Amino acid sequence: MAVQKGRLKPFGKQSARQPPVTPPPKDARHPAMRTALITANLALLILFPIAWSAPLIRAGLLPLFRLNEISVLSGIRALWREDVLLAVLVAVLALVAPYLKTLALAAVHFDKLPDRHLPLLAWLGKLAMADVFLIALYVVIIKGVGVGRIEIAWGLYFFTACILASLAISLLSPRLAKPKT
Repeated sequence: MAVQKGRLKPFGKQSARQPPVTPPPKDARHPAMRTALITANLALLILFPIAWSAPLIRAGLLPLFRLNEISVLSGIRALWREDVLLAVLVAVLALVAPYLKTLALAAVHFDKLPDRHLPLLAWLGKLAMADVFLIALYVVIIKGVGVGRIEIAWGLYFFTACILASLAISLLSPRLAKPKT
């Protein structure tokens, strides 16, 4: 029994004067986090194209010759001449998947797409991360063979950071989802 202004009141029952507890609206839940996630996600719409054109690696056959810079876009262009199917696969993983996910996540943040699509967007982000894994695998193979010289360029770190940021945003976004009633 609880004492309330001199009267005994049983536990678990709400007073007639107190309204039932309702969850806050979507915009009122974690407003600073929501703003940060939306800003970071919209920034990725600008940062992804920069990452695609940034040099991922510098490669050359002999140490005496100048190294060629390879970006995602130049890599897809070179693959297109050799293997169209692989070029399409890399383009989907490196360009389409992360950008589509970023646009769809912005639609979720602005309530243009239902929250139920968030698990699909997280999967799409993991699919985009496969591209970074493939690039790392190629670097390891080329260095292991020892045929030429290869250096990691700043674009690989930048591209990886964009993909990881996109993945983190999609993992944190369900916290902003509307509570189920």
